[in-house]
Amino acid sequence: MIRRAVLTGAVVAWFAYGTAFAQALPKEMSWTAYDTGSSGFNIAVAIGQQFKQGYQSDVRILPSGNDTGRLAPIKANRAVVSQMGIGTYFAQEGVFEFGTRSWGPQASRLIMAATARNGLGLAVAKDTGVKEVKDLKGKRLGVVVGSPPLTQGALALIAFGGLGEKNMIVVQFSSNNAMWKGVINSEADAVLTSTISGQSKEADSSPRGIVFPPMPAFDKEGWARVHKKAPYFVPVKATCGAGGLSPENPVEMAGYAYPIFMTFADRPADTIYAITNVMIDAYDKYKDGAPGAEGMALKLQNLTWVVPYHDSTIRAFKEKGVWTDAAQKHNDALLKRQQILADAWKAYGINAPADDKAFADGWRKARADALAKAGLDVIFD
Repeated sequence: MIRRAVLTGAVVAWFAYGTAFAQALPKEMSWTAYDTGSSGFNIAVAIGQQFKQGYQSDVRILPSGNDTGRLAPIKANRAVVSQMGIGTYFAQEGVFEFGTRSWGPQASRLIMAATARNGLGLAVAKDTGVKEVKDLKGKRLGVVVGSPPLTQGALALIAFGGLGEKNMIVVQFSSNNAMWKGVINSEADAVLTSTISGQSKEADSSPRGIVFPPMPAFDKEGWARVHKKAPYFVPVKATCGAGGLSPENPVEMAGYAYPIFMTFADRPADTIYAITNVMIDAYDKYKDGAPGAEGMALKLQNLTWVVPYHDSTIRAFKEKGVWTDAAQKHNDALLKRQQILADAWKAYGINAPADDKAFADGWRKARADALAKAGLDVIFD
């Protein structure tokens, strides 16, 4: 009888929590995501299905091929969550496409993100003989015109080996696919990619083959150089993908979580709290719903990344017993950085030039000056 009472109490408690979350969730809500068919879109759909099945909340996924397209509905308050990539960080910093008059630094807030078994690093043609990142000196680095994540990321990762743009032959391509054709056709030697991308697998099966030079976590100086240019990269142990990667043949390299479920700071507290709890509690029901969804596990969340968490997500994490004093200290520092950027943007806008190019150039300088004055890394100068 005691056991039955305990089980009954647990069921009642679960139902009460589920009911409370359902009451806080909109009956219908929109999320934005990468294009239809992308891994991020598929993960968002798998999670969204659990909102409908368990909490009677319909989630509509709005696909978009670029960062501003994914964040515009959030900014206009027509969507509550965006499934993003590293654009989450670029939006916070007010750089690249977010350094324009219509955007500026955004109050980005993390909810949860997926950490998978793949890496995101430098794929190098095997026939170059490159074994370490420093061996890339004098080699051809492929980049895509108009793609800051690929260009900035590639330049940051070669810094691990003490290299810079002047040490490389930079080859520009019109698109990611064109860049990979360049690798296969021996027009480029190294590019930034995911170990599980279709292009990396295709190049691996070509006569050139590919390898991923290691970036071991113990090389603190190498990682410090990377973080000066791209603090969003973290050391990972990649166990799947091209280049012969497997659990038996892992490579320590760079990576970061994807997809990143984020929102803005001013979204309704109860709604974000409920969304976070559903993502945590329904994990077992959606983890096998799409490749990579297993990376959404609570234990895999990076609590000290480069973008702060939403207050309501922190509340949920505290209740789950995973939030720490160190995480709170780190989060507070990130909020301070965002405030400095917001103040700099407001001050710059008072007498900003009317010409769009002059506006963007002036903002880059004003941003750099404000961060440097506060003793913070400029990153994008």
